[in-house]
Amino acid sequence: MPAEMNLTLTERYARPADLPARIPIFPLRGAILLPRATLPLNIFEPRYLEMIDDAMSSARVIGILQPMLADDEDQESPLDKAAKLRAVGCAGRVTSYQELDDGRLIITLTGITRFECVGEAETDKPYRIMSVSYDRFASDLTEGLGEELVDRKNLLRVLKTYLEVNRLKTDWATIQRASNEFLINALSVMCPYGPEEKQALLEAKDLKSRAEVLVALAEIDLASNGSSGSTLQ
Repeated sequence: MPAEMNLTLTERYARPADLPARIPIFPLRGAILLPRATLPLNIFEPRYLEMIDDAMSSARVIGILQPMLADDEDQESPLDKAAKLRAVGCAGRVTSYQELDDGRLIITLTGITRFECVGEAETDKPYRIMSVSYDRFASDLTEGLGEELVDRKNLLRVLKTYLEVNRLKTDWATIQRASNEFLINALSVMCPYGPEEKQALLEAKDLKSRAEVLVALAEIDLASNGSSGSTLQ
């Protein structure tokens, strides 16, 4: 309906009951999603092309969930449907969708809320479907909750130092204008850390805690005087 088409994510998903109790899962090592942050994805595997097609014809909601660490860590997304997955992930809505001539899909997921896996649904589909609970993370649905508790000055100080030391270029004026929630969640999604660090950022209880984890990780990198220059989008 036209009115529904114009809803923001916060308006569309105001409480856990507004989200589907069973969602398709995209297990992806080293990738997380957080509320109102975005995650661009290049979809080319047949199992996930089918998953996106199915999602687009239903609720358009997909769960991003990291696999547990395994012997074969070169595999970003496990082929084995019995592979162990993390217990906590984040549901996102497909907010951008583009089909390419070679059959790939370029999509953007926008984060809604984190979830806990409570079971796996039996399915003949080539992808996995989980029963999930959003109750533990219901506060994720309130935009900007806890922003005032973040030590923004310290976060920006460490971020600026990190960018300078690693010769990373970004639009500093845009960063300064960004809300605390957007800044913290977007940095957590795009930061170049490993699966364990990413999961710690995902599972941080609130924005203040997540900002503290970000600062701690950046300071560890600074202490080891890390990397070559590139561009932070």
